[in-house]
Amino acid sequence: MSYQLYRQTTVGLALQESLDELFKYGQITPQLALKVILQFDKSINAALSNRVKARVTFKAAKLNTYRFCDNVWTLMLNDVEFREVHEFAKVDKVKIVACDGKNAIISDMENDKR
Repeated sequence: MSYQLYRQTTVGLALQESLDELFKYGQITPQLALKVILQFDKSINAALSNRVKARVTFKAAKLNTYRFCDNVWTLMLNDVEFREVHEFAKVDKVKIVACDGKNAIISDMENDKR
């Protein structure tokens, strides 16, 4: 199971727009567009899991709301400070969506065996 969260990023939306346009002009089938978007889900999750080595810490003045549903945490934070070695940023509001990556990797391996 690959998470579909990254479809709403700039690159995910651009891919979806491109696929829609290709379909509109009859250059690809809906089935091919779906295969491409599913491969995007797998690839972006794998790349972020395996290639990103940077560590960032954050501290929030207030946890506004939180929710845990279907193994997904959603946190709404106010007045958040982010720190990486020599970098610092402060923002008013942050929404964090966190998924259990270990379960996703196991599910992907099980799906690939079928």
